[in-house]
Amino acid sequence: MPRVFLVTGTSTGFGHDLIQEILSRGDIAIATARNPTVLNFEQTTPDNYLALALDVTSPDSIRSAFAAAIGRFGRIDVVVNNAGYGLTGCFEEYTDAQIRTQMEVNFFGLVNVTREAMATMRNQAPSGGLIQQVTSVGGQRGSAGFSLYAASKWAVEGFTESVSKEVKPEWGIKFTCLEPGGFRTDWAGRSMAFTDRHPAYAHLDTRAIMEARHGAQPGDPRKAAKAFYELAVMENPPLRVLLGTDAYPAILARLDSEKESFMKYEKISMSTDVE
Repeated sequence: MPRVFLVTGTSTGFGHDLIQEILSRGDIAIATARNPTVLNFEQTTPDNYLALALDVTSPDSIRSAFAAAIGRFGRIDVVVNNAGYGLTGCFEEYTDAQIRTQMEVNFFGLVNVTREAMATMRNQAPSGGLIQQVTSVGGQRGSAGFSLYAASKWAVEGFTESVSKEVKPEWGIKFTCLEPGGFRTDWAGRSMAFTDRHPAYAHLDTRAIMEARHGAQPGDPRKAAKAFYELAVMENPPLRVLLGTDAYPAILARLDSEKESFMKYEKISMSTDVE
C-alpha cells in the first residue's frame, strides 16, 4: 500500500522537492501551502496528489486541511513540518513583531500541526505514523545573527523530544527532527527576513553575510529530499539526524566541547545535593 504524506510549506525548497520525491517513489503526496494555486508538480493524478491551503498560524486552516486529506485518502502516514523561515539580525535589532512572528510560524505553527497530526494518527485504523520536524543545525547550536531563529528551532527540539516520550508504544507514533545545515534553497534568499541595522552592531552585517552565502551552500536540496523520504520509510527512524557535510562535523565538535566543559566543572555540578 502506498504511504500518504502531508507536507507543509511546499511552494519552494525542501518541501517542494520532497513532494516530487514522494510522487516519484509511488506514494501519495498532500502538498500544502498558504496559496496552493502556485504549486506545480510532475506525475500527479487524482489518486496520488492533493493540493491544499494550509496556514500554520491558523488552527482552523490546519484542521480543515487534515479533514480534507482524510476525506480524500482515509489516513495520513507521514506529516512533515517543513513550513518556516529565517529571521536574521542582531537581537537588539529585532522588533517585538518580528520576534513574535518568528515564533508563531517556526514554533507555535509547528506545535499546532503536530497536535492535529498526533490526534489523526492515534485515532486512525491501524493507528500510527511518523512526524518529521524540519529543524536546523541551528536547533543544536547558536550563531551570531540568529538568536530568535535558533530559539524557535531549539524549542522545537525540546518539544519534540519530550512529546516522543509521552506517546504509548502501541499507538505507533514516531518522531524525527531533521537538522539541515546549509542548502541551496531560497531560505537565505528571498525567503529570509532581515532586521533594520542598529548603530551599535556595525561590526556585524548579517545581511551581507547571508547574501554572500546564498547560492554557495554545500547542500543539494534534492538530495535532502531523498534523505527525508528514506528516513520516513525506516521501520525505526532516529529521533534526530544531521543533514549536510557542514552540519555533521560542526555538531560533533560542539558535543565534544560541551562534554569537556561539563567535566571541567564536575566538582561544582556534583556539590549541590542535600547532606
